[in-house]
Amino acid sequence: MNINLALAPLISLIAGILILIMPRLLNYIVAIYLIVIGVIGLFGVGSLNFR
Repeated sequence: MNINLALAPLISLIAGILILIMPRLLNYIVAIYLIVIGVIGLFGVGSLNFR
């Protein structure tokens, strides 16, 4: 069984849920999200393959 897990959508989902739960963390969540997406873009980590 192969599970393909894209990293960027997973991070987006987690960030969205945290913003809904704790709106005061919006600035920090957005900043961390942008940093993580930037690092992913620089190093070319597109997806993880779990087998």
